[in-house]
Amino acid sequence: MNVNTLKAVYFIGAGGIGMSALVRYFLSKGKKVAGYDRTPSELTQKLNEEGAAIHYEENTALIPDDFKQPETTLIIYTPAIPANHQELTYFRENGFEIQKRAQVLGMLTRTERGMCVAGTHGKTTTSTMAAHLLHQSHVTCNAFLGGISKNYGTNLLLSDKSDLVVIEADEFDRSFHWLTPYATVITATDSDHLDIYGTHEAYVESFRKYTSLIRPDGYLIIKKGIDLQPDVQPGVTVYTYSNDEGDFHAENIRIANGEITFDFISPLGNIADVRLGVPVYVNIENGVAAMALAQIGGATAEEIRTAMATFQGVDRRFDFKIKNDRIVLLSDYAHHPAEIRQSVTSIRTLYPDKKITAIFQPHLYTRTRDFYKEFADSLSLLDEVILLDIYPAREQPIPGITSQLIYDNLRPGIEKCLCKKEDLLDLLKNKHLEVLITLGAGDIDNYIPQISELLKNK
Repeated sequence: MNVNTLKAVYFIGAGGIGMSALVRYFLSKGKKVAGYDRTPSELTQKLNEEGAAIHYEENTALIPDDFKQPETTLIIYTPAIPANHQELTYFRENGFEIQKRAQVLGMLTRTERGMCVAGTHGKTTTSTMAAHLLHQSHVTCNAFLGGISKNYGTNLLLSDKSDLVVIEADEFDRSFHWLTPYATVITATDSDHLDIYGTHEAYVESFRKYTSLIRPDGYLIIKKGIDLQPDVQPGVTVYTYSNDEGDFHAENIRIANGEITFDFISPLGNIADVRLGVPVYVNIENGVAAMALAQIGGATAEEIRTAMATFQGVDRRFDFKIKNDRIVLLSDYAHHPAEIRQSVTSIRTLYPDKKITAIFQPHLYTRTRDFYKEFADSLSLLDEVILLDIYPAREQPIPGITSQLIYDNLRPGIEKCLCKKEDLLDLLKNKHLEVLITLGAGDIDNYIPQISELLKNK
């Protein structure tokens, strides 16, 4: 379907962070946009205000008439939607063109130069950082992000003078196989989504396949030492990166007075005295990858140095809500054992002498089943763990799979408790808290305003 002949776009799962960027994109192109999402949220409310007609009941009668012409309407759905969804079934039975979100992004990478970030974790921060570096430079860029950029208050950046498009390449449901990247970072291949892939080997194989999709004139920037043998086409330039070694890396790292500064070492030109706008240790490595993409995209050394210092981060990614001498509150989307380990290690670096407490809401029954021991190992780096019930997202419960599995495997001697969401605020009232972080990709973030208010009044 040609974007020019398209009059209407209907989204099933409109409120997802990746889907909502496409909602905004098609609104910016002057298309009529409507759709369904299971639950209202702050994001869907904003989309409605921006011109999208979103409803929350699975009901074909609620599809507006403007979206019932197959020849001028495109249907976009998220793979998290069940196959028997009533509205999806209606469109399927009536001859509409139906595409996954990733297919639409793939179409963009075939007409523009895709700057993509793939990997088990670090995708959102690295891609948002790269988008900021390019957007602030003379090059500019378009970007479809997997989180809300704090610099721009949105997950979509548009430019009418750039053919660069920054995209978070999602491996869930093999979505990233629709992309044709010009340049891509691969951050990690730690097992995840085993409900889709079955084995670690199959998961890594999907990344190998992804590397074969890079354009022959393109670039692969791969984290040094990860479990992946790339399979690129002739003509692709392969670089390695990491915190302290590889073609791109950091040297002369200085951590003092809440600031992190380092020198960026690059085959495309070193940049001295780079200061992190969000000074957490894990962002050195994220920053190295983002700066590599920005250099490949054509941003200058001075543009990159300036933009790195002004990067404000991403909502729910090491996101400080309260930061004073008495109490620190952070929100982090970490929902994989390796992400949690990185997050906790970064907090320890910042607050070596403080008691660190985490509220963790496991995300998905399958992920908990596959990694409960690894979750327990990562959470055991904390001083105290408050475990909430599993957030099911798209899944049905699995017998015997609960947060108790993680609880039982935490290290001996750690302060720990199981807690219902509705009892959380009462529990926190009576706790001695110094640094508190919420971890997880579920709805725990909805409680941040009340937690924040409670801590300020303690």
